[in-house]
Amino acid sequence: PRLLSQFFFADERVTRVVAEINGLDAELDPQQYLVLLNQLHLSQAHLLAILERIMEECIPTQRHSRDYLVKFPEELLVDNLGNHMLFAAECLLAGTFLEVEEADGAQLRPQARNLLCSLELVRTVLREQSLSQPGSYPEPVRAVLVQFDRLFAEFELRWGPGLGCGGGGGCARAGGASQSPRLSSYVSSLVAVKSPEEIYRQQEIIVLFCETVERALRLGYLTQEMIDGYEPLLMFTIPRLAIISGLLIYPEGPLSLEQSPEQMSRVFSPFYNLLKKIRDLLRVLSEEELCLLERSLCTAE
Repeated sequence: PRLLSQFFFADERVTRVVAEINGLDAELDPQQYLVLLNQLHLSQAHLLAILERIMEECIPTQRHSRDYLVKFPEELLVDNLGNHMLFAAECLLAGTFLEVEEADGAQLRPQARNLLCSLELVRTVLREQSLSQPGSYPEPVRAVLVQFDRLFAEFELRWGPGLGCGGGGGCARAGGASQSPRLSSYVSSLVAVKSPEEIYRQQEIIVLFCETVERALRLGYLTQEMIDGYEPLLMFTIPRLAIISGLLIYPEGPLSLEQSPEQMSRVFSPFYNLLKKIRDLLRVLSEEELCLLERSLCTAE
């Protein structure tokens, strides 16, 4: 059950798969080569997941800021962004990453080299610790983990478009200026990355949902017990009520139809014309009819 013991076996798995890849002729057996590459991807992801848990347990208050992650799409964050970053670092050092111009590659390769060297040091130190005292984290182990966490965050941020790292280990936030305007973005080549404006719009939607819940509690549409008990029905009820609130109660908010679709959050912009139809229908309802509608939207039907 010890994390260091789990790390030891996960590290063994990565080492074994790498050895098999190095001993295989990819041209003679391309299918097996692809199988091993997939195994390597999975084993590295497992290793990084355990390492993340170790850092949360060992250095929770010394972790480097990850505020910049708010700009990355949620689907990328749950799809092991760290593994993508390690792959990018390895490609940079091998000179096979085609998206990077030579001048930018020259800036990034030292960072990639430092990151991968730090990871190797972490693997060595944690393996030794797991064989000697798998239940403790002495100061040298903590120092190595802090350094790796900082290098990883700085490299991860540097690959994000329009962002750069500030001095003293601090990182720029979502609106920061890039240190290299021509820097190609690995992350944005994978998926669409949120702009600072889109992040702000989505924060406005969060506020709208909070105000909707507060109003629903006040009017008796919802109960605090439903919220505390994570009632599944709320997954439907709150967004339904939020659309009515955004169109009628808070018309100047994120669902304001006085703005163009391009100015709305991309959560709602595809439904701009439909929202206008809904607003026009809502406007003709009496207060009693609106109350009946909202109560109906709170049911499972």
